Amino acid sequence: MEEQRRMPRHVAVILDGNGRWAKEHGVPRKMGHKAGCENLERIVEDAARIGLEYFTVYGFSTENWKRSADEVGALMTLFRYYIERLRKIALANNVRVLSIGDRMKFAPDLVASLNRIEKETKDCTGMTFIMALNYGARDEITRGVRKLAEEIKAGDLQPEDIEESDISSSLDTAGIPDPDLMIRTSGEERISNFLLWQIAYSELYFTDVYWPDFNLDELLRAIDEYERRNRRFGGR
Repeated sequence: MEEQRRMPRHVAVILDGNGRWAKEHGVPRKMGHKAGCENLERIVEDAARIGLEYFTVYGFSTENWKRSADEVGALMTLFRYYIERLRKIALANNVRVLSIGDRMKFAPDLVASLNRIEKETKDCTGMTFIMALNYGARDEITRGVRKLAEEIKAGDLQPEDIEESDISSSLDTAGIPDPDLMIRTSGEERISNFLLWQIAYSELYFTDVYWPDFNLDELLRAIDEYERRNRRFGGR
């Protein structure tokens, strides 16, 4: 009898390669980002269908504001359009949607869209899909440290009583299990300020495939590699 695949509980993905995909296809960079958004719709459905409990994607980093005004503007336009599409996909697939990062730097209408998708999917009981938007791990940890400092200042916490669990609870991902598997597409092999605290024990998987071409087969290939490593090393 074929052994059942051992699924990671939480998969996180750095969506990379949209610009290079566009260059190879001879189209503007914004078309690469559009193709990446369209692919995300498919992968969210696939991830929910194969039984992942949590699926986190790095959609827009705190460093991405340094890109050209035209590219950032195009990304904001895409976010507005695809967040609405993702809301419908999430509701149709019983997917709860959350976002992490400092959303208050976004325009009010985009913040309202993020609030809406979280509110309308909060009772969904299937996969939890997490979008990291205006997210940077150092920024997240800095904000978390400030929260703990406020508790100490108020007399609700003593420095010597701080545990790892207190730090985890101060982060944007409070209540969410750490990723078992972190994937980065496009051939780059670095973390890029993504979930630095949370991936301390995650398996890391790098693929040369650009994000717009990353499909269900590629996701399952990464999961198979995760399973192989767990059998070899015994897991955590």
